[in-house]
This record gives sequence, structure tokens and C-alpha cells, in this order.
Amino acid sequence: MSKPAIVVDHMSMMFNLNKEKVDNLKEYFIKLLTRRLHFTEFWALNDITFTVEKGERVGVLGFNGAGKSTLLKVIAGVLKPTKGSVKVNGVIAPMLELGAGFDMNYSGKENIFLYGATMGYSRKFIEEKYNEIVEFSELKDFIDVPVKNYSSGMRARLGFAIATAVEPEILILDEVLSVGDAKFRKKSEEKVRSMFDKGTTVLFVSHSTQQVLNICNKAIILDHGKLIAQGDAKEICKLYDDMVKGVK
Repeated sequence: MSKPAIVVDHMSMMFNLNKEKVDNLKEYFIKLLTRRLHFTEFWALNDITFTVEKGERVGVLGFNGAGKSTLLKVIAGVLKPTKGSVKVNGVIAPMLELGAGFDMNYSGKENIFLYGATMGYSRKFIEEKYNEIVEFSELKDFIDVPVKNYSSGMRARLGFAIATAVEPEILILDEVLSVGDAKFRKKSEEKVRSMFDKGTTVLFVSHSTQQVLNICNKAIILDHGKLIAQGDAKEICKLYDDMVKGVK
């Protein structure tokens, strides 16, 4: 039996929030050194436990501030958990803030190779995928232009095209299917679905239960940093829709 793709075991994530207003860096360091800087502990995630088997597609639902993006950042390795552990088995492609890792002074073309290298792929492999990436991103006329001149939507399209072209074993999506126009959103959703046949594991944050139902077979709900429900996507999406109605 193969190992699960993701195992989150009693994981908690705490941030220190500065209680006081500090006007500049000098004042910050003076207060820090004289121990007059006070913090409040904020637990963004509290005792989270769940497992994602290989090939499963899990939707992550929750209101703003529930801890969804923090959870994905911990799983992607961007943040280290304060307590507990996260184990990931497989090549992971985190699409958290699409294009956030780009070098703004490099062209779209240069960033394709840079992004691929950071994910551990050879230049030869990226060269083989290059035309596919450019075609999917719809940025052929801008591919030699520095990324700093791209709109946020253009950067997101390029980031999505690269991450899905390299065929990762685990795909982490944070609201990324909401970028671009309706045509590109539909194309992106179809691209993600086409990866299912290859056994790609998906962890997908969305405010749209319809998108979760389109893509996922399982789902979880986070509320104020706690995991309050997990199970079949249809049941969890219905529960979340009822929660949304209760807030209105």
C-alpha cells in the first residue's frame, strides 16, 4: 500500500502580533532590545489533523480568516508549524500566489526556466514543455517582455501554465481558478481535471462550493483555525452552504 500524499498530524501555527504601534525600524529595535516590545499570540491554526491519500482531490472551505491560506503555506513548506507535523510524499507544485516567485526584471521566457529550476526540473525538460506553457498562458506576444510590465492576471496565467505543465504529483491551489476572464477560468478548471487521470493529488482552497464540487471528491471546513468537518465533498459543501446562509 502506497504512502498517503499528505499527512497533517496535530499541527498548529502561531504568529506573534505586535501589540503596539511602532513608527520606524529604529524604534522597533530599541523596544525589542529593552524588552518593551509586547506581543500577542495568535493561533492561525489549532490542532489540525487530516490525511490526503494519493489521487484524492480535497477542497478547503472556510470564511475569511479561517486559516485556509496558512494551512496551504505550511503544507507547501513556506511556513514551519509551531506544533505537530506535516509530511508530504511526492513532487509538490504550490500555486499560492501565482507569479509571486517570479523575478520581476526577467522576461516571461526567463521566468519559465527559473520557475522550473526551483521545482527541480532540468532545462531540457522545461524546453520540451516551453511551447505548451506559452500557448496555454496566451502570452506569446509578451513572452520576451519583463514580468514587471505584466498585469497581475498575466503573471497568474503564466504561473498556472508552468505549474500545471510540469505534471506535479501534488497540486496546491489557493483561489487560483478565480483569476483571468471566464474563458481562462474554464480552461484552467479543465486543465486541472485532465490531471486527475494521471493520479495527481489536489488540495484546493475556494469560496465557491460549486468549484469544489466540480474538482474535488472530498472536502474539509476550517473555522477560526480549527478543522470542524471533513468528508465527502457533497456533504461538506452542503454543510458549508448552510453555514453561509446562517451568517447572512
